Amino acid sequence: MCTAANYKTHCHYFGRTLDLEHAYYAMSVTVTPRNFPLRFRKVRDLKLHYAMIGMATVAELYPLYYDATNEMGLSIAGLNFPQNAEYKQIEEGMDNIAPFEFIPWILGQCANVEEARILLKRMNVIKMEFHPSVPLTSMHWLISDREQSITVEPVCSGLNVYENPVGILANNPQFGTQLSNLNNYIGLSRETPCNRFSNALKLECDSCGMGALGLPGDFSSASRFARAAFVLLNSVSGESESESISQFFHVMDVVKQPRGCVQAENREYMVTLYTSCCNTDKGLYYYTTYENRQISCVDLHRENLSGNRLASYPLVWRQQIRLCN
Repeated sequence: MCTAANYKTHCHYFGRTLDLEHAYYAMSVTVTPRNFPLRFRKVRDLKLHYAMIGMATVAELYPLYYDATNEMGLSIAGLNFPQNAEYKQIEEGMDNIAPFEFIPWILGQCANVEEARILLKRMNVIKMEFHPSVPLTSMHWLISDREQSITVEPVCSGLNVYENPVGILANNPQFGTQLSNLNNYIGLSRETPCNRFSNALKLECDSCGMGALGLPGDFSSASRFARAAFVLLNSVSGESESESISQFFHVMDVVKQPRGCVQAENREYMVTLYTSCCNTDKGLYYYTTYENRQISCVDLHRENLSGNRLASYPLVWRQQIRLCN
C-alpha cells in the first residue's frame, strides 16, 4: 500500500510513501559511494558506479533500497505488486537481476531514463530472494528523471515498460489499467462547476471544491492513484526550495494512511511509515515519519562520494515539537 510521485518546480523532486503495519526491518537513509562494491548474484559486480542516496535496510553490508536517487538525478521507487509480479528463471544471454538488486543495478550505471531503457532490454528479473529470512516481495518500479517517467512491471508475459505521463505509481492493478481508469474522472476540475444538470433547475454550488466531486477518497490502490494524479497534476507551487518540498509533502498527504482506517490480514493497521522527497538536482533527501512530522534531511554531497563505505542515518521516529513559549 504505497504511492510514488515525480514532481518538478525549479528543481526536480521524487518521493514516495511506504505503508505497512509496522517496520519489519531497520531502515535508514543510506548513501552508497562510488567505490562501494555492489555485488550481484548472477551478473558482474559494480566496483565503480554512480553514488546514490535513499531509504534502505542494510543487511549483510548490502543496501536494500526502497527508493533511491543517484548523483546524476535518476530516481527509482519499488512498490508492492502482489498477485501480478512474476519473476523468471535464469536465462542465458540476459542480465539476470534479482528484485532486491534492481535499484542498485540501474542507478549504479544509468544517468537518465533513456540509459535505463537500454539496460531494461537485457534485463531478466529472476525469482531469487536475498536471504531465507527476507521473503521475496512482489515488486514493480517507477523510474524518473527530470524529463520523464516510466513504469517497469515484471509479469507473466515478460518485463513490461510503460511510458508514465502522470509521474505517479501505486500498487495494483497493472499500470495500463490504472492509467485507463483515469478516464472515469475526465469531468473533474479544479474550477467551480456550472450547472449542466438541467436548464429547468436553478442549481448552484454550496461550497468550494465541487469541481472535484467524485474524486475517490478511499485507500485502495486505484483510488490513491487517481487522487494523487489529480492533486499532483493540478498542484501549484512556489519556486523556492522551502515552497517546493512543502508542496510535495502536501501532495503526498492525500494518500497517507492514518492508523485504524485500513486493517491488514494480520489484524494490524496500515500506517504510512515514512514519506520521502528527494531534490534530485541537489541530492537532498528529505523525509517524515508517522510520528515525526518535522522534516529531516540528509545531503548526498556532504558525504565522501569517492569512498568505499556506506553511510547510514537511522530514521527519526519520535515526534519533534518546537516549543514556542
